[in-house]
Amino acid sequence: QVQLVESGGGLVQAGGSLRLSCAASGRIFSINSMGWYRQAPGKQRELVAIITSGGNTNYADSVKGRFTISRDNAKNTVYLQMNSLKPEDTAVYYCRLGQTIFIYWGQGTQVTVSS
Repeated sequence: QVQLVESGGGLVQAGGSLRLSCAASGRIFSINSMGWYRQAPGKQRELVAIITSGGNTNYADSVKGRFTISRDNAKNTVYLQMNSLKPEDTAVYYCRLGQTIFIYWGQGTQVTVSS
């Protein structure tokens, strides 16, 4: 089993920054990708950013130029640096890990951006 522990969420004013972290532990042997998704009230969960084991990244159009995903392979940790936050970024942010055919999710961390 794999466990994901997220941290770094909180309340911030529009224009501010937050950094999310997600540390993976347990039976980790071949991570394909790690990433962040988010779900706002009444909306479906959506991709925010993802990074592969080779370092390739993909971002949602809505966050390009504002968010940066990075990864520390030695620590099995993924980060999401969020700058120039907007009220529409308010959501629960979930860490996702893909390993072989399995997908694991974190418990989510709340990000609230006030206007």
